[in-house]
Amino acid sequence: MGPATSDESSSAGGSVAHSRPELIRAIGRWALTAIVINSVIGSGIFGLPSALAGHVGAWSPVAVLVAGSSIFVIVLCFAEVGSRFDQAGGPYLYAREAFGPAVGFQVGWLHVWTRLLSAAAVLNVLVAYVAALLPWAATPSGRAVTMIFGMALVTAVNMRGIREAAWTVNVFTVAKLLPLVVLAVVGGFQIRSDVLDTQAVPQPDWTEAVLLLVFAYGGFESAVIAASETRNPKRDTAFALVVAMIAVTAVYCLVQLAVVGVLPNAARSTAPVAATLRELFGPAGSTLGSVAVIVSVYGWLTGFALMTPRILFSMAERNELPAFFGRVHPRFRTPNSAIFINSSVALALGLASGFTQLATFSAISRLGLFASTCVALIVLRKRCGESPGFLLPGGRVAAVAGVAFCLWLLSTRTLAQAWFLPVVLATGAVVWGLTRRMRRAAAAPGSVTSQDT
Repeated sequence: MGPATSDESSSAGGSVAHSRPELIRAIGRWALTAIVINSVIGSGIFGLPSALAGHVGAWSPVAVLVAGSSIFVIVLCFAEVGSRFDQAGGPYLYAREAFGPAVGFQVGWLHVWTRLLSAAAVLNVLVAYVAALLPWAATPSGRAVTMIFGMALVTAVNMRGIREAAWTVNVFTVAKLLPLVVLAVVGGFQIRSDVLDTQAVPQPDWTEAVLLLVFAYGGFESAVIAASETRNPKRDTAFALVVAMIAVTAVYCLVQLAVVGVLPNAARSTAPVAATLRELFGPAGSTLGSVAVIVSVYGWLTGFALMTPRILFSMAERNELPAFFGRVHPRFRTPNSAIFINSSVALALGLASGFTQLATFSAISRLGLFASTCVALIVLRKRCGESPGFLLPGGRVAAVAGVAFCLWLLSTRTLAQAWFLPVVLATGAVVWGLTRRMRRAAAAPGSVTSQDT
């Protein structure tokens, strides 16, 4: 589909467009599916079961299914919209084609900050669980070294090439799923009614349970960013999203069932997966749980360093960010400048802040991405003549339902939690205005442009 190229980029001249290195299409259908799973299953699943048990007790596996069904409606909207595009950008590109460059920029800007905040939060989780095995990591110097080493490693892997990065994500996706599958299968045969009785909650709070799960299910919207490096994105995007989210929902539900059925008073545990593994396998199970968290977090960070720079790259291609972000390494064929800046900012945020605030801001800003893509489905159906690779039956109804769901969630947030969203959008508007002014100045008669040089 044509949305991949804007007026500005298409007018840059054919010789310039074809002289620089291009990205390599190396991500296949199952690799993309693994990327979606890796983007969703991060550190949350290892702490979430106790919070859910505290809100709705033994009924928490049902809450997992309710939230999963709600998010799945939004996932299906992403599946249709994503199947129209074969270039990098994800929600940014969808909004740009549907609503124009100004709105598209804001969505891309919001997406970048959503991912940076998520990565900074996850870096803090990495430190916490490394410290459980190596106490020195809890010291100020140990915290800094742990974060720097972890981010440097995932950055180096992604600098080397898309094939290496995709392969690494595949490996870590399998590695993070194994302990969860073991817990789900073994724990499923050890569920006891007397343990379920200990999970009773005097006043169940289903709204808070669903809100927590919306955060846990987030991340799929970033897995579709690297369409320029996917072999057949119009065909494979919908498949990867649907298959991956069904798998994620099954894992979340079975893990939650195992925790509330095996671990007495699960709501009191700060590390419910590790504690449940201890109930099943003794001290070795607890160690396995801690290692599983570290593997899961590192795998998520690898996916972050793979996907988020492609937003910056896509925006730079359309002259909405400095050309520096659009550079492609001549040997590795990766957006090396965008990768480096992305990792550096995330590391700085992680070193400067704690987990809770970062995660809250990230979750709230993500709702804007969900809503924009749902509305884009309606607009693109009216505007575009060609059929998408995947056509969602009742798509307009699903899109309206997705937007309503996002608005409901936003309406439940306090000012202390939601102030970040308008601040990011206002900052984005300033950056957009300055960038447009710089483009006009560069295009003025007598100015020196890249084409002149």
